[in-house]
Amino acid sequence: MKHEEAGSQQPMAIRFEDVVSGQFDAEDAQVSVPLKRVLAPQPESPKLHKVLAQAGMGSRLEMEQLIMEGRITVNNEPAHIGQRVQFGDHVKVNGKPIRFRIEPPPARVIAYHKPAGEVVSNDDPQNRPTVFRKLPKLFQGKWQAVGRLDLNTEGLLLFTSSGELANNLMHPRFGLEREYAVRVLGALNQEEKHRLLDGVKLDDGVANFGSIEEGGGEGANCWYRVTISEGRNREVRRMFEAVGHAVSRLIRIRYGAMVLPRGLKRGAWMELDAGDINSLTQKARNSAYVAAGDAPTVLDDGGVTRERLPRPPLRGRRPTGRNQTGSNNKPNTNANANVANNSQPDPLKTNFGYIGADSYSRQRQEQGSKRGAGSGSSGARRVGRSR
Repeated sequence: MKHEEAGSQQPMAIRFEDVVSGQFDAEDAQVSVPLKRVLAPQPESPKLHKVLAQAGMGSRLEMEQLIMEGRITVNNEPAHIGQRVQFGDHVKVNGKPIRFRIEPPPARVIAYHKPAGEVVSNDDPQNRPTVFRKLPKLFQGKWQAVGRLDLNTEGLLLFTSSGELANNLMHPRFGLEREYAVRVLGALNQEEKHRLLDGVKLDDGVANFGSIEEGGGEGANCWYRVTISEGRNREVRRMFEAVGHAVSRLIRIRYGAMVLPRGLKRGAWMELDAGDINSLTQKARNSAYVAAGDAPTVLDDGGVTRERLPRPPLRGRRPTGRNQTGSNNKPNTNANANVANNSQPDPLKTNFGYIGADSYSRQRQEQGSKRGAGSGSSGARRVGRSR
């Protein structure tokens, strides 16, 4: 009986009809836990006297004595006892720069469900609401947006504290795939679909979709699922306008391996845990290898292939292993079988191989279990919502 109850609490697979109907970010009634608006804590930075001692400047007591005598500065300011130093700080002893090694902090990544009406800018001349006003405070470094969404576009927006990761996720040569739900006025005919797939000429060059799939609709409004491997300004909107269709609504539902987490309400953010960040980084690295021609067609860890393969109509729960290469979990005996089993799954029909499909529900369940245990802990601090 307990086993059946546990199974019934597994998160549902993401469905495209939920995205277009507005039920995608409906409140999860299973777990009712107040959400925190702070990031998960990170290990403290090392103390100055310990770092200098490890750099061979003397004992810790001797370094503390130099600090009290005012002979040590950090970033051209006098140091104090107990001061901690971070990656990038400049330390001088008796006016002489000291070389020391501190590992940079691990990358932090948050997924934000951007609503329409917000701009992706730190400083807007028109004083419109910006997405950065809703983000949690980052005590070291700053948030960098992974790509942009225009004022009227909603959906998944990633932020990271790592400039290297942001570059790997954004740079056109890596060809990381973005997926959108698009509502347009009037249905596309076959000729228009072929033009969008083959390439339409825009002011800044030719652009094309990797795939176009019909997503239903009512009346003259038609929904489509499209994928694209670059992020030019208003590119999706301009492509549809080039074939005579106006876009009335645009939602980004996937960026690379990251899917918009089901249940993450508009205006809310969720911090990715270490496992999800590692998966996201690996996917970006694999894409970089493919772009450079240094990797075989099929990548490790369920990576995306260079040429787009048909998506199998999978549906169901997440398999037990993260590194599975096929839906039947059988070993592959030849290269052809390996390619077939590594085809991209549909992230809106199954969460196999993608990040975010069940992250929000999992974190809320963990949060609820910690509070229910009565341990006095404040619970998981990875999910937040702006006021």
